[in-house]
Amino acid sequence: MLNTAIIGAGPYGLSVAAHLRHSGIPFRIFGRPMDSWLAHMPKGMFLKSDGFASNIYDPSGDFTLERFCAEKRVSYADTGIPVGLDTFSSYGLAFKDRMVPELEQKMVASIDRLPEGFGLHLEGGETIKAQRVVLAVGITHFEHVPESLAHLPSEFLSHSASHREVEPFKGRNVVVIGGGSSALDLAALLHEAGAQVHLVARQTSLKFHGKPTGKARSLWQRIRHPQSGLGPGWRSRFYADAPGAFHYLPESLRLEIVRRTLGPSGGWFIKDKVIGQIPLMLGYTPEGAEVDNGKVRLHLRSADGAERDILTEHVIAATGYKVNLDRLKFLSANIRSKLKTVDRAPVLSTTFESSMPGLFFVGVAAANSFGPVMRFAFGAGFAARTVTRALAKSFSTEPISDSVRAVATTAK
Repeated sequence: MLNTAIIGAGPYGLSVAAHLRHSGIPFRIFGRPMDSWLAHMPKGMFLKSDGFASNIYDPSGDFTLERFCAEKRVSYADTGIPVGLDTFSSYGLAFKDRMVPELEQKMVASIDRLPEGFGLHLEGGETIKAQRVVLAVGITHFEHVPESLAHLPSEFLSHSASHREVEPFKGRNVVVIGGGSSALDLAALLHEAGAQVHLVARQTSLKFHGKPTGKARSLWQRIRHPQSGLGPGWRSRFYADAPGAFHYLPESLRLEIVRRTLGPSGGWFIKDKVIGQIPLMLGYTPEGAEVDNGKVRLHLRSADGAERDILTEHVIAATGYKVNLDRLKFLSANIRSKLKTVDRAPVLSTTFESSMPGLFFVGVAAANSFGPVMRFAFGAGFAARTVTRALAKSFSTEPISDSVRAVATTAK
């Protein structure tokens, strides 16, 4: 029986795999590498995270984004130079080749609970048994579309995750719903591609990160607003650097912090491509929509009750992601029904283990337990170290057969 199966090959899955490999813990990892970044984000966008906060994590910290950029002669700075999506995706693929060559680009069709662990059924027919499963499934299972729009046919409504390419919208009228980085980046890219874009957001004003000045920060500035992987400030520093301590906060406080912290905002580099370039309808929420003579009639309502209609060819919901374990259809109904959840997200132990022994969740699904850092690549280092320590402890207390010992030796 396999010791550990990792499902997902984004920053979290690759980081966990690199750590398990270094520790000699036998594992198999399944998934398409960097799939969310390569297939579900528009070409040409930039990460909000600074360069120093955009690493994928190996135990010795050898293969950083900075080192990758130096090897490829790509412009890089810890802060001040935005990280391009193509650069980050290429870095992830290079990390996979160098640190996780075992990755199997196979999809897991279903996972069932067995008396001795879990049964994984792969697309193509292979079935394996694993004592433990680490789910690093990322965000794409959790696309959120407002209920007021969800009834629209797919030719008139899509989620932002569906648009790697924006050129097909050239010359078309498009409404983008949302005020976060996905909405702002996508609206700007659509505009540059020649689409007629309107941006609708419930916020009455758009927020953007502050543009770096290029000047060294004073000691007082560093004390008042220390830098962190989630941005400046003591709260961000705590959320970024102490997810283990965050876990011990009262549940209600954790949920409120995750809901409110790091709300919709855009990178400083996108501001000039949106403000003054794209028609904005701020302070409006979509109340409903219907298809009218081959177009979408979108009904909007402002906070003061004012109503407004827009006629458009297509609506893109750049409305983010909400964790909902019912969306993980590859998990058997038996597993999903027995997992303890809060707000449809798994309740996790201090080691990322769910209420079902042997089943671990890392990444955005762990945000309610470990804080907003789990929504960013920066949290992958803590998750990988923590899960590896937990699995290593169990591995060291289990009887090891000669075949398993050989696999562990080969993995080093």
